[in-house]
Amino acid sequence: MEIEKQAIELHEKLKGKLEVKSKVKIDSKEMLALAYTPGVAEPCKEIQSQPDKVWKYTIKSDTIAVITDGSAVLGLGNIGAEASLPVMEGKCALFKELAGINAFPIAIKSQKTEEIVSVIKNISPVFGGINLEDISSPRCFGIERQLQNLGIPVMHDDQHATAIVVLAALQNALKVVGKEMKDLKIVLNGIGAAGTAITKILLAEEKPKEIILCDKQGILFKGKTDMIEHHKELAEITNEKKVQGNLSDALVGADVFIGVSAPNILSKKMIKSMNSKAIVFALANPIPEISREDALDAGVEVFASGRSDDLNQVNNVLVFPGVFKGALNAKAKRINEEMKLAAAKALASCIDKPTKEKFIPSPLDKEVVKKISKAVEKTAIKSGAVK
Repeated sequence: MEIEKQAIELHEKLKGKLEVKSKVKIDSKEMLALAYTPGVAEPCKEIQSQPDKVWKYTIKSDTIAVITDGSAVLGLGNIGAEASLPVMEGKCALFKELAGINAFPIAIKSQKTEEIVSVIKNISPVFGGINLEDISSPRCFGIERQLQNLGIPVMHDDQHATAIVVLAALQNALKVVGKEMKDLKIVLNGIGAAGTAITKILLAEEKPKEIILCDKQGILFKGKTDMIEHHKELAEITNEKKVQGNLSDALVGADVFIGVSAPNILSKKMIKSMNSKAIVFALANPIPEISREDALDAGVEVFASGRSDDLNQVNNVLVFPGVFKGALNAKAKRINEEMKLAAAKALASCIDKPTKEKFIPSPLDKEVVKKISKAVEKTAIKSGAVK
């Protein structure tokens, strides 16, 4: 049976992937009095007098809101709030299964920045963290920025978790091919939320020799006309030689291709113009920029996609459970750059001896969340993210 049909049958049978389960069994008048009235008034009064006790007496301490407006869902695009719910439910299920964290899907029926920000601010008392998900760029940048003083960690997963996993995967892939970051020419296709965050984290760690960004309008370069605001910012810090043209022009002599864009836009001919021992991360979902078979046939040394059925899945599912678990454990007020870099280093360390067949761990590897959460918690405290 095809996976598409199996998925429909699963969701129809279960009526979604989540349920609410009580931690207490209310089967007596005594327990009813403790869990509800009159007993419940006591923790309410305690929290009123000492607001920080909300972390001690409620679900806030281990609960994340997974929030979207349905405007950029997977490779499906702007499908709206209702249609986004299966993805948000899946995200919440992964939080619970992989990290033991409660998570609840919230799909907002608005795509206006100020309305989304207002909703999130007003529901934030319930949650220990906010995972923004599948919100289109450039609005996602402003929404995340306006929520950084909420007092709990807020992270746009498509940006930062994707950037973290790409950095970790690239660090290990370089060990396989025997190259160093400082010597690389990197071409990144797709300059939305993920592409922007990937670019910034690559430049923050160890600056590559050259990084060129492309989208369907061609190569990004300083002085290009009709650029949106965040593209102008990226043009200032990339493509120092001001190379112009399209993706095929950019890839000549490249060591690394990172795609967070569209299916089937990378050809064998383009790959053959790259340097030897090329690394290709074709991360468009569900259909990558090029298939594994075609990439290897064209001479790629190390290949990864974002698909769960691939040998090396470079996907944000490897990151967000551990990052939020670490942030919650530390009671961090934000997720800063130091925490993101610590998460990438911890993720890369999950593979002792990277090979082309395995240079990134499986999302189902229980050690991944343990290592990332421990590193993030330690770094949050050390870097002052808890103050």
